[in-house]
Amino acid sequence: MTSRDARRRTKSLRLEVGALICAALAACTSAPADRPLRLGTTFTVQQSGALALLDSLPPPDSLVTVIAASGQILQSAARGTWTSSSRTRPHSKSACSWRLAHVALRCPFVTSRFAIVGPAADPAAVAHAASAADAVARIARAGAQFISRGDSSGTHVKELALWRAAGIAPEGKPWYVETGADQATTLQVADERSAYALADLPTLARTPGIELRVLFERDTVLTNRYTLYVVRGPDSVRAAAVAAWAMSGWRSGCCR
Repeated sequence: MTSRDARRRTKSLRLEVGALICAALAACTSAPADRPLRLGTTFTVQQSGALALLDSLPPPDSLVTVIAASGQILQSAARGTWTSSSRTRPHSKSACSWRLAHVALRCPFVTSRFAIVGPAADPAAVAHAASAADAVARIARAGAQFISRGDSSGTHVKELALWRAAGIAPEGKPWYVETGADQATTLQVADERSAYALADLPTLARTPGIELRVLFERDTVLTNRYTLYVVRGPDSVRAAAVAAWAMSGWRSGCCR
């Protein structure tokens, strides 16, 4: 499956993701009454097209959005730089500790998908893998080049979890390249080098000129969940009010 096929396949998913993410982006932030609410969100939320819908959903409060990798958002939120984040949900002890210490409200709102993408020739036979861990193990055995974001993003955290599940430490291997960049840039590098990568499907669908193929996605561990967090602060009541407004159009009782 090429990125063009992915665009067709994920058209309805992108519309759903965009609508739901943008509804939530205008929510769950906190700031003094005379300053805009601030939201930290991830590159994949931006590159999937969700942020483009924000202008069509004016919130009942002013909003400033800052885009960064999930790890940077968590660190900034812990320092009080902003009190909201809309991000993928990496399963790690640090993420769980962060939620317990800093989160006043948690709003899960959409699920997307990851996939392992690569060249049509598929020299590592990833398309025949039995699981996501088997897929990355095949890449390692073949010594095929793999392009990692290497930026502490939710996508990067998921990728590292796949290597751990396969019992492989890829760092330092000649075939393992870290871009330290966002999802779209990483996919472009992988495409230029005919290499493998882990991709967020909505972002792949919106990245032009990519000839990488979706080679493996048949594993529940490749689920990509997005959650909006209200960070504890002096004005979380204001944040919660905006969150309730934004989420009310989607489903009741989502925030807890």
